[in-house]
Amino acid sequence: MIERGMSERRALRVMDMSASAWRYLPKVMLNWAHGRGVTLLLIEPGKQNQNAYIESFNGRLRDECLNEHWFTSLTHAHTVIEGWRCEYNEERPKKVLGGLTPAQYAKQLKKEAVKAVTMQHGL
Repeated sequence: MIERGMSERRALRVMDMSASAWRYLPKVMLNWAHGRGVTLLLIEPGKQNQNAYIESFNGRLRDECLNEHWFTSLTHAHTVIEGWRCEYNEERPKKVLGGLTPAQYAKQLKKEAVKAVTMQHGL
């Protein structure tokens, strides 16, 4: 977890923590969330299906972006990940949208709305 505004040096120091230090991470995360008014919804033990969507997303992010790049700095990581995020959210066709990209789907909805208004007013 790297918060925006965290210095690159601090982020690297967090990533280089010894294995024994990781046991303190849950408390740090809870304190971070509480301090920012974030409610954590935890997955019940043995109920991974409660988190299937995010697990699928995490797998795609890992396979398509994180495993494909060797980041040389926090800025480099931010740039590459942001590019992947934009492509994933804006350019990639989605099954749930009938195979359209979000932009194509939005354009289709707009056309349908204009058509419905036109028909409603008899224009």
